[in-house]
Amino acid sequence: MILNPAIIALVSNAWLISAVTLAAAVLGLRIIRRWDLNSTAGLQLAMERQTYLISSVLTYLLIFELLSLFLFAFTADRLHSLFIGAMCAAGSLNVNAYGYPALQLKLVNCLLCGIWLIVNHVDQQGEDYPLIRFKYRFLTVIAGLLVLESYLLTQYFRHMRADVITSCCGTLFSEDTTSVAGVMAGLPPYPAMIAFYASMALTLRTGIHFLVTGRAIRWFSGFSVVSLAAALVAIISFISVYIYQLPTHHCPFDILQHEYLYVGYPLYLCLLTAGIGGAGAGVIDRFRQHASLAAVIPRVQKKLCLGSLVAYIIFLMISGYPIVFTDYTLSGY
Repeated sequence: MILNPAIIALVSNAWLISAVTLAAAVLGLRIIRRWDLNSTAGLQLAMERQTYLISSVLTYLLIFELLSLFLFAFTADRLHSLFIGAMCAAGSLNVNAYGYPALQLKLVNCLLCGIWLIVNHVDQQGEDYPLIRFKYRFLTVIAGLLVLESYLLTQYFRHMRADVITSCCGTLFSEDTTSVAGVMAGLPPYPAMIAFYASMALTLRTGIHFLVTGRAIRWFSGFSVVSLAAALVAIISFISVYIYQLPTHHCPFDILQHEYLYVGYPLYLCLLTAGIGGAGAGVIDRFRQHASLAAVIPRVQKKLCLGSLVAYIIFLMISGYPIVFTDYTLSGY
């Protein structure tokens, strides 16, 4: 199984990113302790060169980390035919104890890496690198999580066994199961709709308010993160049901397949983009007091806010199409 090209690419990419990020975090520890922009010592000059190089390399590697989330989902979906009982990525990820933890941690790491890229971009706009200590402390946390992700990913692929009988998505995302997935699948559809669209409405409202007035960015950031979680629950609760037009089919992975026009990829891409943009806008807001960033941060926040709003609107349009323009209804369920 490990000789599959996609698996080799995923595992190699994961360990490469982990190794470089860990090395950058080690160098960052020295920068945290010794950084002094007013110093003319050779050490300070060396650290300035190092941080420029680290930032440039990590920018590309962490972008690869974001893209690898979709490659991982694609690979897990394509491998389902090798396992008895698997119908999609839901079954492939369930062949051992490492699949779902690897996916969950990868999603968290993608969000954190996206936020770090935003912080790094803002820091480079300031003449005095005002966020340098914060971003390297943040990077230290990310480095540890990336190493853990690489380990889980490697263990997941290593312990795949073709003779294992796994569960299909109909069992994993069934209203009759007591797991978290089962609880989300069993949520009453109309209350779930109200909660989801209310969170989206609050996100759009606070986002527009910020774009017009320049205020309430932290409210927008908070609602954006809530909407991200609400959207993931909504996909399992009722959005997937409308896409499949089957009242008992709640799988969040089948929408990645060609039978459903791969609609899951733009849906999840929009959510990831919107979540990173919204969360990142809130994280950098705490640094607006720095003189060198007073004009930079509001400009970046407006771009992030606008990008997040556009991504959420596209998500609403794609997910809302089968709800509005098909004859299928959840009445009676």
